[in-house]
Amino acid sequence: MTTPELAPVKGLSSTVSSEQLLAIGPNELPSAKPRKVWAIAWTVLSEPMLLLLIACGSIYLVLGDVHEALVLLAFVFVIIGITFYQEHKTERALEALRDLSSPRALVIRDGLQVRIAGREVVPGDILVLAEGDRIAADAILLSCLNMTVDESLLTGESMAVNKTAQEDLPTSMGQAGGEDTPFVFSGSLVVQGKGMAQVLATGSQTAIGKIGKALSSVDIEPTRVQVETRKMVKYVALFSLGMAILLAAWYGITRQLWLDGVLIGLTFAMALIPEELPVVLTLFLGIGAWRIAKQLVLTRRIPAIETLGATTVLCTDKTGTLTQNKMEVVQLFSGKTVIDCQQPKSELPEEFHEVLEYAILASHRKPFDPMEVAIQNAGTNMLGKTEHLHAGWGLVDEYPLSQELLAMSRVWASEDREQYVIATKGAPEAVADLCHLPPDEVRALLEQVNLMAAKGLRVLGVAKAKFKAAHAPILIANTEDADLPDIQHDFDFQLVGLIAMADPIRAGVPEAINECQTAGIRVVMITGDYPATAKNIATQCGLPVTGGVITGAELNDMDETQLQQRIADVAIFCRVAPEQKLRLVNALKASGEVVAMTGDGVNDAPALKAANIGIAMGKRGTDVARESAALVLLNDEFSSIVAAVKSGRRIFDNLRKTICFLVAVHIPVIGMSVIPVMLGWPVMLMPVHILFLQLIIDPTCSLVFEAEVEEKDVMRRPPRATNASIFSRKTLLKGLVQGSALLLTILAIYYLALHQHMTTNQARTLAFTAMVIGNIGLIFINRSMSANILHALRRPNPVLWWVVTGAATVLALALFVPGLASLFYFAELPLAQLGFSLLAALLCITLMAALRIFTSDKMKPEPAALPG
Repeated sequence: MTTPELAPVKGLSSTVSSEQLLAIGPNELPSAKPRKVWAIAWTVLSEPMLLLLIACGSIYLVLGDVHEALVLLAFVFVIIGITFYQEHKTERALEALRDLSSPRALVIRDGLQVRIAGREVVPGDILVLAEGDRIAADAILLSCLNMTVDESLLTGESMAVNKTAQEDLPTSMGQAGGEDTPFVFSGSLVVQGKGMAQVLATGSQTAIGKIGKALSSVDIEPTRVQVETRKMVKYVALFSLGMAILLAAWYGITRQLWLDGVLIGLTFAMALIPEELPVVLTLFLGIGAWRIAKQLVLTRRIPAIETLGATTVLCTDKTGTLTQNKMEVVQLFSGKTVIDCQQPKSELPEEFHEVLEYAILASHRKPFDPMEVAIQNAGTNMLGKTEHLHAGWGLVDEYPLSQELLAMSRVWASEDREQYVIATKGAPEAVADLCHLPPDEVRALLEQVNLMAAKGLRVLGVAKAKFKAAHAPILIANTEDADLPDIQHDFDFQLVGLIAMADPIRAGVPEAINECQTAGIRVVMITGDYPATAKNIATQCGLPVTGGVITGAELNDMDETQLQQRIADVAIFCRVAPEQKLRLVNALKASGEVVAMTGDGVNDAPALKAANIGIAMGKRGTDVARESAALVLLNDEFSSIVAAVKSGRRIFDNLRKTICFLVAVHIPVIGMSVIPVMLGWPVMLMPVHILFLQLIIDPTCSLVFEAEVEEKDVMRRPPRATNASIFSRKTLLKGLVQGSALLLTILAIYYLALHQHMTTNQARTLAFTAMVIGNIGLIFINRSMSANILHALRRPNPVLWWVVTGAATVLALALFVPGLASLFYFAELPLAQLGFSLLAALLCITLMAALRIFTSDKMKPEPAALPG
């Protein structure tokens, strides 16, 4: 009945524990080894494009073109700085795991209870555990009383589990979760009761430590855009280097000007190397991260944003992700009536007052247990203005939960000290037994319990009793003088009713899941909870249940082939262990799916890191979950994932627009670098022109495409195919056609100007003016993938007009300010001739826009991925 003292135990001696500590090491999780600064620097500088650009700038410096060299090298080092900063954000997941360990532990050594640093706990130590303690190591219970432990850090489940000591001590640890096991785990929390446990594993050998090992063994994969960009830059850089050598040799042989030939070759290399690609990629993803940060989604790994747009499967934990990770009283039953506590009411009907009143009395005043917290919160909200809350009553004694009787009773002394009041709560069948109900009433009660349980609710029975003492009640400090019965069955209990609780789903989750499904994203729930609860939550959220449920045990019995067959149809996985979550994520990836994984607990960390995109909950999530994820939802709103997916799709669409534009603007630059040299004409483009076009206009124009709003159907089409490329044939061909048309226009202007006996600088001025105006026109043509240019003009984009104004202003200054004109090798021209160049460029753009109008119905995004 009352709580007895645990039997005395001697524990380890100080000598043995010291030897163990030296032999095994401290009870700490291994830290991730940070990369050295030089290693990060080498990774950044080994990019072939950056190496080539640095070489080009250095050669310009040696040859005496200081201005061009400094401008080029300055911009290159800006790119290096951005990349270095991103690389310097090393993973801190294992450090976060260490913080979960308790800093202090109460152990028995040399027969005495001593409190030591958690890092000094060794195998064989005897832990003394009490309500509110964070367990320092994995251990086996030697004895316990009324102990329940919150293992949500390992299992993800909010419900505390009962613990029971066994006579035959196991020799190894079992899995976390499950009722009435003798295992307690490092990092878990004792929410009720007390006990003693013998340590079996410390440090990296604990369940949390093994998760840490799993984290360290998971590689982070680069995104497809990163891989494609690196390949493209590498191939184009090698090709441009070869062509530059041939062009320099041609110029030197045909004109006997070898030094100028070297400069011409380097200028061509600069024109052809796509040095703006990493700038564009960094810019798009960086600003994209800033945009979704305004929607309270933090980006830890920026390249993962574009991967979101290709996501085909979203794996989500249940507890704390789809649900609120807290218990809530949702129904009360009294007599033959059920009331829904979630529906707003002016006040709780009187007939239900006693159910809450005695449920509160049967709970601890300052509870740790989530169910008791929910009961207390419901009482405060619904009974706060009634006489049914008894703050002045004194606790006399308590009858703890036991394996024989799954109910607990607390005995209170009424304020007048005339009698005892006993409140009990527990399993409905146990409470019915205490009340000695007749069979027909038991049957009716259990039918109601089954109705509630079928909805995924946790149900407790509540009963009351009164006991007339022989003398005035004595409070719990002197219970040996109280004349209470030895067992709960000796009280004359009366059934008060039932109280049903649930972990409610988060607001907006069903709508978010529906939007994901509309966008062709399959949502899969992976949880450690029981099948009935999982199916009920899935139904509430709108997840399909027709495919059935796969449990962790069934998962263990499947080989990889069977798993691949089943995983395509099932949306609910329950009773799943942490390592199984990782296996499911890897199986989905092996099936060709692009997997996003959401979660908030330690148990989710390996799967978060292994997924293509890991998404952690910011408020409720553990440090290790946040450190392992690519995205963190700062407001814990599942619906924010939809906004992130939309941003990912918009970014990929806009990247394709940018690639098309960059191909188009490079064709005239390359052509006007090569053709005049090959035909023996005066060189048109000098290094300063290349820098002006590529390092000012091109990246700035990329800002315009980044700011473009999403296409109207961005969330009504399936995810793009996993093999879709930003360098698709269609994108490259469209850019090639546009660029070739503009090149022919500029080449014609340059040819006519030279044949009208203009000076080289005058011809260069006309041709370069047409080139800049044509580039601005290409922006308008490529603003939308589906709408024609007339519709695109009505799309909001304030950055566009800043760019147009800025580019036109710089061009005007270069044309009309003498100092800048000489720097650009320009010559003064009549306005009429400049107007001719302007009209020619506008005519070219107008013809391309007209072609877009007639073909706009065919301008659709690349093929999408097939559902499932």
